Amino acid sequence: MRKTLYLKFLLAYLIFGFFGFMVVATFVNNMTMEHLKREKADALYKEATLIANTYASDLYNNTTSLDTVKKQIDALDTYLGARLWIINPSGRMVLDSRTPVDVENETVITGFDPTVTGSSYYTVGNFFDSFTEEQLSVFAPITSAYKVRGYVVIHYPMQNIAASCNSLLNISYLMLVILFLLSLIILIFFTEMVYLPLRKITEATEQYAAGNMHYEFQVDSEDEMGYLAASLNYMASEIARSEDNQKKFVANVSHDFRSPLTSIKGYLEAMLDGTIPAELHEKYLRIVLNETERLTKLTGSLLTLNNLNTKGMMLNRSLFDINQVIRNTAASFEGTCKQKTIAIELTLTGDQLFVNGDVDKIQQVLYNLLDNAIKFSHQDSVIKIETTERKNKIFVSVKDSGIGIPKDDLKMIFDRFYKSDLSRGKDKKGTGLGLSIVKEIISAHGEHINVISTEGVGSEFIFSLPVAENGEEELKCTSFYISRRSRQIREI
Repeated sequence: MRKTLYLKFLLAYLIFGFFGFMVVATFVNNMTMEHLKREKADALYKEATLIANTYASDLYNNTTSLDTVKKQIDALDTYLGARLWIINPSGRMVLDSRTPVDVENETVITGFDPTVTGSSYYTVGNFFDSFTEEQLSVFAPITSAYKVRGYVVIHYPMQNIAASCNSLLNISYLMLVILFLLSLIILIFFTEMVYLPLRKITEATEQYAAGNMHYEFQVDSEDEMGYLAASLNYMASEIARSEDNQKKFVANVSHDFRSPLTSIKGYLEAMLDGTIPAELHEKYLRIVLNETERLTKLTGSLLTLNNLNTKGMMLNRSLFDINQVIRNTAASFEGTCKQKTIAIELTLTGDQLFVNGDVDKIQQVLYNLLDNAIKFSHQDSVIKIETTERKNKIFVSVKDSGIGIPKDDLKMIFDRFYKSDLSRGKDKKGTGLGLSIVKEIISAHGEHINVISTEGVGSEFIFSLPVAENGEEELKCTSFYISRRSRQIREI
């Protein structure tokens, strides 16, 4: 298309110009010539008829003299630019506007036949060999006493009609040239507005087909062509981002699988070849077991993400009490909190707060968020979980006072396998997939999750859920916490 489309339009433009001139030179020329000839014949016939009914008729009625009629036709000759004859039915010349009256030397038109015009009143030719050039000859009969006494014949040179025709044709040619130039403007407009953007788009698609998804181009247009270019740019950037993510995903998966596998292989080989003595086998087998648990967790997270993507997140929606789910999830971390001397403080709206969603997946969201909060919190710190209701939405907040997330990393924390530099020292067993799973689950519910974090201060994750249409009418504010000292869960 890039090589031929413009040439096709250019060829069509040239063909249009050529055939335009051909039409004007042939059909228009013939039509104009015929029109002018007939128009002139009509005008001359009116004059011939007027002469036949007045001066010429008076001449045959002997009411006027030959000289008087001669003066009249001479004047009309000058006025019309045409030669006037009065001839008898036999062809004898009575009067000629271009020759003096000579009764002694008569001129006879040999072969004169008034019926030569047929059903018309004019003829084109040399009028029975009387002229060397073509003439338009118009007949008008002179009648007297119901008899044809003679004929008034007016001869008009065809070259004069041809000259008028050429003048009109020159105007037609001029208009055709103007039209051709206007068409050239349209061609230029097409080139700038259609062809050049289309060529850029074609080049871009060739680059994309070759695998260069980072190729960028710009079409400065606000019409469909500009929209197409913008869509292609966006498509390429998304594909490029997807490819980069895929490469990063494979690299991260390879790295996270290779590290524990290398450890497992190294310890097992050391035990087999005796490098590790038998009395230490139990110690290193526990290490191997921990590494296999890490691989199991990583594999499970990958399968979870794969199921979320391929199945389009099949949700088993129901009405459930989000407050109770939060309580149960918090209770499952009691042992971990005791080890790190961390307290969980809950501020829940009402005893019961019903939402619409998949209870198992929301519990997984809470588990991942709380797990991260505990993992990156300092000892003797507090993790706060809060529920609030606003505009038919339930907002759940998980807030810690841990290491926080750097500002530059906030936009990437939901990417798969992403770990901030601050977390790498603390998160030795993490997969980097927990927040990705959280994001996918919340998005599948048609809701949003946001994060507020300050480095060295802590992080807060807030997600929303649709409130259930039928829930408890009376909502009471409760406080739920784990005491730092007793590390027992109490409800106030």
